[in-house]
Amino acid sequence: MPSFEITPIGTVRNERTDVQDTDNWGAVRSTITVDERFGEACLQGLEGFSHVEVLFVFDRFPDDGDFREPRPYRGIEGLPPMGVFAGRGPRRPNRLGVTCCAIESVKGRELTVVGLDAVSGTPVVDLKPVMAEFVPAGVEQPAWVGGVMADYFKP
Repeated sequence: MPSFEITPIGTVRNERTDVQDTDNWGAVRSTITVDERFGEACLQGLEGFSHVEVLFVFDRFPDDGDFREPRPYRGIEGLPPMGVFAGRGPRRPNRLGVTCCAIESVKGRELTVVGLDAVSGTPVVDLKPVMAEFVPAGVEQPAWVGGVMADYFKP
């Protein structure tokens, strides 16, 4: 398959630095500073939205390269093995993450969000406003997911 290169559009800044600390992201306030090449008006209009999807790179995780074998979700014994595309963690072929975050403020090239599960210094590759028409109704998931993820976005 052909490959392609992605250049980050900005960087995350927050109080979180430990990539192994994976709970309680709900109260984390992050500021994404968009690169100056996009100009001071690059975020104009985003202030009218309540949420934004942040696409970022899990740049601090090694690429183990072998994704053929399903593994228990988040490495938790007793959970069913999941294929690489059945989870949301950093063990991914292209190490891309995406999180829907509440917008707190927009000022020039700075976007402050709440609930972004990315550590300080994480490269951001894109931002997309959340529109109700793009959010599917009736999302379903296995019953065990709610219990495992209960503290993930806890404030």
